[in-house]
Amino acid sequence: MAGRSGPGRGAVGGRSLVRVGPRLERAAAVAVGDVLGVREGERVLIVTNPVADVRAISEALMRAAAEAGARPVLMVQPVKGQLDHAEPQVLAALRTAPEVVVSISAEKLGKDPEALRRPIAGRRRRGGRARPRYDHVFEYLLEERRIRSFWSPGVTVGMFERTVPVDYAAMRSRAGALARALDRATEVRVTTPAGTDLVIGLRGRSARRDDGDFRRPGAGGNLPAGEVFVSPELGASGGRLVYDGSISSDRGEILIKEPIDCRVEGGFVRDVEGGEEAARLRATLDRSVEKAREMGRAGTVPAARAGLLARNARSLGELGIGLNPAARIVGNMLEDEKVYRTCHIALGSNYDNDAPALTHLDGLMRDPTIVAVGRGGGERTLLDGGRIVLDA
Repeated sequence: MAGRSGPGRGAVGGRSLVRVGPRLERAAAVAVGDVLGVREGERVLIVTNPVADVRAISEALMRAAAEAGARPVLMVQPVKGQLDHAEPQVLAALRTAPEVVVSISAEKLGKDPEALRRPIAGRRRRGGRARPRYDHVFEYLLEERRIRSFWSPGVTVGMFERTVPVDYAAMRSRAGALARALDRATEVRVTTPAGTDLVIGLRGRSARRDDGDFRRPGAGGNLPAGEVFVSPELGASGGRLVYDGSISSDRGEILIKEPIDCRVEGGFVRDVEGGEEAARLRATLDRSVEKAREMGRAGTVPAARAGLLARNARSLGELGIGLNPAARIVGNMLEDEKVYRTCHIALGSNYDNDAPALTHLDGLMRDPTIVAVGRGGGERTLLDGGRIVLDA
């Protein structure tokens, strides 16, 4: 990978074997200053793993936060996958609600078993809507605007150096235009050269921006940044979904050689066809369903919630549009989903916390055309063959 600053063979005696150079230090300073806006005296919690690249990035972020006058703490836990629990010490540290939380993980931060068993109730929203319920303390703190954050699952030193120091003003302008257009839409139609022809309902949904502006409580997203995303309206999507870029699984990302062809009805994937890559996706979905049922049988979550977690494994959980011109499709979804001229549709949990699942599997499509339909039936093209045609 371009920009790699040294071998990544793990860590010895707590010290990273990745050589740290000025490009990583510069990217860390951008992340702490331009992205997070860290201020003097703020508590900063950085959670990572004993893996060379993520440890090196975390240490660079810790130095940058200290130089900004903050009070950083670095916690190292074993690598966690999609279905693993975070260490209790990490969850306890999160519950202290530091002003800034950063997760630089080889895979995932890890699940919160206590909140899965007893979801945390948030504040009641305007309009008398039911109080949101969160199955992770991190989600609760972020959505209730008690912390600000970024998270980088699977990040490498080369990726961080290359994709973090970008033109955030231009990215934020494009992200704002796309988010406003999605907010006004009742549905979008997504088509691609590979065969996707899918209608996604958006009534009652609000778009979110991962535009690298995480300077306010409640703001957060990935680094590298560069996407606008929205949770599909429940039960209101249907058509054909063909993944032809890359896709997540519970055992790592899959670079797609033979497209994965999915039939979508009522907001759920009903069939998955294709070759080896499709088989791996089906296996991940099956494991997500079985893990939820196993948790119900064991009593670690109530039976009704276990059924909901199992059912939503095949739900459409996200539509996202990539905006980062420095990103490339490399088989790492953290970067892949930010690639300009792509969009991604995730299966599993959504970001509105009304369709919980144990997994969230992003899948990439190249050169999409996306047409938004407004409340009056008028149409507006947002992307044409992957190119954003919507003016800021």
